[in-house]
Amino acid sequence: MKFDVSQLAVYFIMGSNNCGGEDPLEILSEALAGGITCFQFREKGMYAKTGEEKEELARQMQEMCQSYQVPFIVNDDIDLAIKLNADGVHVGQDDQAVEEIKKLRSDLIIGVSATSVEEAVQAVDDGATYIGVGPVFATATKSDAKTPIGLYGIRSVRAAVPSIPMVAIGGIDLSKIRSIRQAGADGVSVISAISLARKPRVMVESMRREYRK
Repeated sequence: MKFDVSQLAVYFIMGSNNCGGEDPLEILSEALAGGITCFQFREKGMYAKTGEEKEELARQMQEMCQSYQVPFIVNDDIDLAIKLNADGVHVGQDDQAVEEIKKLRSDLIIGVSATSVEEAVQAVDDGATYIGVGPVFATATKSDAKTPIGLYGIRSVRAAVPSIPMVAIGGIDLSKIRSIRQAGADGVSVISAISLARKPRVMVESMRREYRK
């Protein structure tokens, strides 16, 4: 799938352990119907599925995304991404290098997490398709989350790398979308704001409206 910066607008990240006991497939179905623009399969952490169970869940989610023509991105697991012929992968600073990933499959969308200007500049130099910048605000979803960089951090990264597509992550909810956009991010990536919403579809629709303001 060809990458377009508009696909970062409302970027949903989820694994089976982010759903508060609800069916992750049902949540993704609602999120897709609401209009998410990208989905990242992030099956890691406590109680996450592994092996065949993980792969089967990924396949089911991928098929759902394909029916809406929404990019399906796999977090960290390069082997799974290639096995499923996923649209892309997203890696952190300690994961496989962009150059190595491109040797495995040159057409993958490759997102790279960046927590500083230096990491963002390096991601651009390495050839990342887009960067995920944050955490912008404090978040309880990721146990290994780093110190929040705030809106100032978003502005600093945007000033340093003005051309690369950039999505913000970390502690983002509906009320923060406008300020994040004004700081220079092309979109927002969220986990619990959608996965734990009482009505995921309505939440996504609200985020889309706020994004367009």
